[in-house]
Amino acid sequence: MQQTSDKPVVSPYLVLIFSVLAISTSAIFVKLSDAPAPIIATYRLVFSVVLTLPLLFWNRGAWKEIGRMSKKAWGLCILSGAFLASHFLLWFESLNYTSVASSTVLVTLQPLFAFIGGYFFFQERIRPLALLGGISAIAGSFVIAWGDFQIGGMALLGDILALLGAVTVTGYWLVGQFIRQHLSSFSYTLVVYSITSLLLIGYDLALGYPLVGYSAENWGWFFYLALFPTLLGHSLLNWVIKWLNTTTISMGILGEPVGTAILAYIILGETVTLPQWIGGLIILGGIYLFIRFNQPSAKGVSPGEPASATATTKKLT
Repeated sequence: MQQTSDKPVVSPYLVLIFSVLAISTSAIFVKLSDAPAPIIATYRLVFSVVLTLPLLFWNRGAWKEIGRMSKKAWGLCILSGAFLASHFLLWFESLNYTSVASSTVLVTLQPLFAFIGGYFFFQERIRPLALLGGISAIAGSFVIAWGDFQIGGMALLGDILALLGAVTVTGYWLVGQFIRQHLSSFSYTLVVYSITSLLLIGYDLALGYPLVGYSAENWGWFFYLALFPTLLGHSLLNWVIKWLNTTTISMGILGEPVGTAILAYIILGETVTLPQWIGGLIILGGIYLFIRFNQPSAKGVSPGEPASATATTKKLT
């Protein structure tokens, strides 16, 4: 699998914005379902695989690409799938103990871990103004959630689970940042989602969660979770990560609380509070500053080229 340098047919930043809006539906659908958290996570991924598989008939090249994958590539995909499965289990479970606001904000702290991972694994540097934008966006998330933020008691357990969810999803994006320089988005997404589904099913069986017997309404929420935040959210970000690094994607995902507030207003008729308006504007301003001034500064990387394209020298062969 050779590294490619083809240019995207659509602006990665536009796809990033669309993906974040799709991901913003996740917390709403999870809250609307009364199924156990592991089951919600499982069928979110299982349905995503089922909806993706028919596309193999129109993408014969993917069969060949998957068949040529090396042991190293498979190992990285298994690691990526383990990170993704852990992320969903930790985050969905956190929603049973803490508020949506607390959970969403803590799980979107992933840029902090992305800064560290990008530095150590891809030699990425964050310029001062971009770092200021990142910190501002994170602060905006806390402004949005301040009134509903819960600390102490069982809520503390939920907060810890959400924070661990941020760590594991950052690991998922960091692995994807490397492997997507060598593997197509479709092949990578299908393989990782399949691995994640198998891991989640194994988890359910080991802990005794029933795989059937849920209401028609719950099956509908599972389907919506697969279609919107997964296929139109995470899957598109798997395409984007070839051109935008983990830190940039993590920063973009900070817009999720803003999107969730907007969708909750439209779908659920919830009121947008003053802190949400203020926090949302701070987040959007911070994301703009980060993207505007976050030109890669790793040695040998030209502006607009992801650091991973030059920092990763070993091919997956």
